[in-house]
Amino acid sequence: MTVYHADLREAQADPALAALLGRSPASAPFDRLDWLVILAEHCLPGTACKLAIARDGDALAVLPFRTSPGGAAPLGTWYSFFVRPLTNDAARAPELFEALARSLAPIGAAQLAPMPEAEATALARAFRTAGWIGVAEACDTNHILELKGRSFAAYWAARPGQLRETVRRKTARGKVSLRIETVFSAADWAAYEAIYAKSWKPEEGNPAFLRAFAQAESAAGALRMGIAEIDGEAVAAQFWTVEGGTAWIHKLAHDEAHRAHSPGTLLTAALFRHVIDEDHVHTVDFGTGNDPYKRDWMEAQRPRFALRFYRPAAVGHWPALARLVASAVKRRMLRPSPNPALVSPQAAG
Repeated sequence: MTVYHADLREAQADPALAALLGRSPASAPFDRLDWLVILAEHCLPGTACKLAIARDGDALAVLPFRTSPGGAAPLGTWYSFFVRPLTNDAARAPELFEALARSLAPIGAAQLAPMPEAEATALARAFRTAGWIGVAEACDTNHILELKGRSFAAYWAARPGQLRETVRRKTARGKVSLRIETVFSAADWAAYEAIYAKSWKPEEGNPAFLRAFAQAESAAGALRMGIAEIDGEAVAAQFWTVEGGTAWIHKLAHDEAHRAHSPGTLLTAALFRHVIDEDHVHTVDFGTGNDPYKRDWMEAQRPRFALRFYRPAAVGHWPALARLVASAVKRRMLRPSPNPALVSPQAAG
């Protein structure tokens, strides 16, 4: 059976959904229903935000999405490290995901990104089995650190020499003081917003959402807010959370006027030490974006994928489908695909 929940707050009353989309030892912020609720309310007002749900007995699969002129779109924004379908029964995922794909047939098109490779592969196969035509292609890069039991000292010894020397010298000067808070403070958040406004970063997309998320994570004990100060003035701030054994780096900014003292670098090192040695995370996730500086701190990259699928009977989407097929065929003629399950433009079944 497949159904839609068009009211995300109403969906919170469903015990099975609450368990699948709740906080757990293996959860990620971007999967949680409470994240989706505040994201929809703050960042997507007036947008039809839904959950497609496939059930068979106790087996359950969910695909959050929103409707748009181009079809089903991701229920995510620039704040989302990824979007993906979820299931509580991995063995039955193929049939459950196929049911999700069939439930979207009336919409006629689906464009979902960024998605982890495993879920992108599984969902792309389900769309094809359900009669859709489309591709799943790499669209972004996710930088991560996998600790594999290492302490901060062992991790730090493997960092580039220039980075380690910068931290050593600037720490020895004693100009910058650092603190890491786990409880939301209006004063600290105001300092973060002021620093962000002075940084090289573009204007914040939705500060009200970010504040609401930080407050919720504080209440759950997941907030890690780093503040760097010089002579009592906050000059760098970072917003991390810890969940499911992973430290998630959401936001970081520093005041360019104090760049010579490297407060952002010192604060990043302090937060890495905290989440590794005190929170004992197994992974640190730096989100999407292939920024060169991330390579100094992280050790691995993995692709994120964009799915673009169309129903052949959806006449209104034929022009987009024709362009997609032509482009996919051309690329396959130029170079072989390393993973045909992801890029095949053909429908199966």
